[in-house]
Amino acid sequence: MKLLLVRHGQTLWNHTGRYQGHSDIELSDTGRTQAKLLAGRLADEEIQAVYASDLKRAMETASIIAEPHGLAVQALPGLRELNFGAWEGLTYAEIKTRYSDIADNWHASPGQIHIPEGETFQELTTRANSAIAGLIEKHDPATVAVVAHGGTIRAIVCALLGIDLNNVFRIRQDNGALNVIDYYDGYGILGLLNDIHHFEPGRGSGANSVFNR
Repeated sequence: MKLLLVRHGQTLWNHTGRYQGHSDIELSDTGRTQAKLLAGRLADEEIQAVYASDLKRAMETASIIAEPHGLAVQALPGLRELNFGAWEGLTYAEIKTRYSDIADNWHASPGQIHIPEGETFQELTTRANSAIAGLIEKHDPATVAVVAHGGTIRAIVCALLGIDLNNVFRIRQDNGALNVIDYYDGYGILGLLNDIHHFEPGRGSGANSVFNR
């Protein structure tokens, strides 16, 4: 299975630096533009199915990608972002003020932090990889597009490459970025990471094929 793993387009909370988690925030106009540019890049690919986290920002991004292929988006709650619990809706500066005891370790050792009223990166990794394993079992062979979230994608990549979750923030994931993982008998190979060249002026479909990059 070829997995086209996409981070959703930008939201207003992304733009203002607020932690979203399970909060159901819609795409901004910028996010919709990002999704349309990526949809153009993927329009010529033979995508057999499109899945997304059930949150609006992921579902809308996926719907824009799915439209040229005449596909319906299938929701997978297991692909949701990390549950930020009491931190949702706050900026990092606000978190640092209210939760200084753990905020100082958040970027250095995120794999060891249990967010108040939220979850750990290990819990996220377990549910996200379970969702991906189900897709591999169902769609082998096929090309499948999956729209998820920054934390979710980082966790999937860490598990794939055997990277300690304390290094999860060393993996960049821009809004609207494309990642490609090829699975052979369940063995994953990362072929593309955080690619956003479809945002460059003059980029159209076809020439931007993920198979030519």
